[in-house]
Amino acid sequence: MISKDTIDKVFEFSRVEEVISDFIALKKTGANFKGLSPFTNEKTPSFIVSPSKQIWKDFSSGKGGNVIAFLMEHEQFNYPESIRYLANKYNIEIIETAESAENVEERNERESLFIINSYALSYFEEIYSKNDRIKKYLIDRGLSESTIQNFSLGYSNDSQNEFYKSASNKGYSDNFLEETGLVLSTADKKIDRFRGRIIFPIKSIAGRIVGFGGRIVDSTKKIAKYINSPESKIYNKSKTLYGIYESKQFIVRDDVCLLVEGYMDVIQLHEHGIKNVLASSGTSLTKDQIILIKRLTSNIIILFDGDQAGLSASLRSIDMILEEGLNVKICSFPDGEDPDSFVKKNKKDFMLDYVEKESKDFIDFKLDINSDFHNDEDKKVALIKNILKSISLIPDSLKQEIYIKKLSSILEIDEASLFRSFANIENSKSLKKSSRKFYRKKIVKVQSSKNENTSSYIYQLERQIISILLKYGAEEILFEDTRLSKDENGKVLETKKEIRSKVFEKIYLDLQQDEIEFTHSPFKDIYNKLINGFHNGTTLSIENFINDLDSSSSKIVSDILINDEKYQLHDWERKNIYVKKIGSELSQLVNETILNMRRFLIDKKIIELQEFQKEDNKNDILEQVMSYYKLKKILSAKLNRVV
Repeated sequence: MISKDTIDKVFEFSRVEEVISDFIALKKTGANFKGLSPFTNEKTPSFIVSPSKQIWKDFSSGKGGNVIAFLMEHEQFNYPESIRYLANKYNIEIIETAESAENVEERNERESLFIINSYALSYFEEIYSKNDRIKKYLIDRGLSESTIQNFSLGYSNDSQNEFYKSASNKGYSDNFLEETGLVLSTADKKIDRFRGRIIFPIKSIAGRIVGFGGRIVDSTKKIAKYINSPESKIYNKSKTLYGIYESKQFIVRDDVCLLVEGYMDVIQLHEHGIKNVLASSGTSLTKDQIILIKRLTSNIIILFDGDQAGLSASLRSIDMILEEGLNVKICSFPDGEDPDSFVKKNKKDFMLDYVEKESKDFIDFKLDINSDFHNDEDKKVALIKNILKSISLIPDSLKQEIYIKKLSSILEIDEASLFRSFANIENSKSLKKSSRKFYRKKIVKVQSSKNENTSSYIYQLERQIISILLKYGAEEILFEDTRLSKDENGKVLETKKEIRSKVFEKIYLDLQQDEIEFTHSPFKDIYNKLINGFHNGTTLSIENFINDLDSSSSKIVSDILINDEKYQLHDWERKNIYVKKIGSELSQLVNETILNMRRFLIDKKIIELQEFQKEDNKNDILEQVMSYYKLKKILSAKLNRVV
């Protein structure tokens, strides 16, 4: 585990504008930087970076946060990977907390394998750079030098153990060389696994080399066309997708993943500007690979070769993708074509148009490849059951219903019959009582628009409180304090006096007095952290505060700060209020927000009492309601004076 001191140093030295500028072009605009969103295809820049607050906000996608949040969104790193990335960028030594000897040994072994793979990569790239024959081979395949470099392609000479000798001379352990699979061991000699092959480095989502693929150049040799590294402590084929490092940001941006079969499919599509693409690298698609894609998008289009092997692989993948809750379409190419050959012949625009027009959802796809069912009732029944079984795997009940209705429409079969058959499939799978049974009447409880508006209103008030505390919490200003009380006749009295108080104290005491609690848990957590910090005398550092929050709360705070910087908290001029000092303006803002919260709670209480009155019509309840109306009238009058 990375030590807290290391994490603190990473946050101390990291600059959000420096890190983000490694990935997108930023232009200085006033105190901030602006650029095009890396998460959408926007034409007008709305991606804002604030160096003073060390946060960023993307208005086109709604994403935002600190430097860690950016790396987790853009690079799909987890938290430790983000810390390690920044530590490496700023040359910060990573100190691990106490670990067991066993854990230390395993971590060191994994790191040793990564180091050897890194050396192998540089070795293969250097060999390639000196081999004109291999350069010509790749250029003839339609690859540019920039694409070759982007995918770190290399070459291993057709020599029995040239690589082994080089690595051994550098001091790399035979055991680790063999465990990575780079070297094979026989009774009397060491042999290079990838000799005479073009090298395709296989990278993790963080860009580390976990393994290699190798392709022969001489097709006359009677050996396997492609070979891969064996599995190791750092390479698990079922959890790895080729092209994930090079393609991840484009998959996030386009919100769809094109799934192909081989290395060259991925590389050739990149060459032609289609970069949201991954390959399962010759293995059947696995659940872990689908989950990896799910981190980037919920939409997959399978591009499969127009042969029986490609068809079988696609059919196996469909149900697994549906089961993970992703949307899947399938696009087949003409016989003898694959994505590599097709895009070379037809170029980018034609390829994209073809994929858009020819992609089918799983129902249309299965009906299309089983078109002979029209003349065979038994085949038709079997096909319907097969499609219903696929639908039953989808976790979203609404999607299930839509697909069943679509199937009914296409085949002109009674909906009720399909729902009954579907229910039988569900029951046969022994699902829990909560299983969806669409043949029964569904009851949907719709929340009233009044409740939605109320929820939105209190949300904005709570957000305003957080905004004020973040920007002015420690400020000490003069407040006009109003107290409401009742005389002996029950008349509501209003008394005023001016008090000097810190903003956080005013807010905290007023909310405590009226027993007002936040209704939105993220705001409540942020509020409590802010108040506790102020009470403890801690000077609020926005950067440190954001860094101490979880990713969800960090995004909320960043949104508030960036939005409030772009749009004023309060349009005072529109309301004809002219103030000379920030103190009086801030005092009004605080008072107005708290008064609105009080009025909201009074409205809520009145509604509760009125509902209770329907059940038990008592005079004392009516008196309470009237009393609350009087309070509301006073608060409304005060608010009218404020605004």
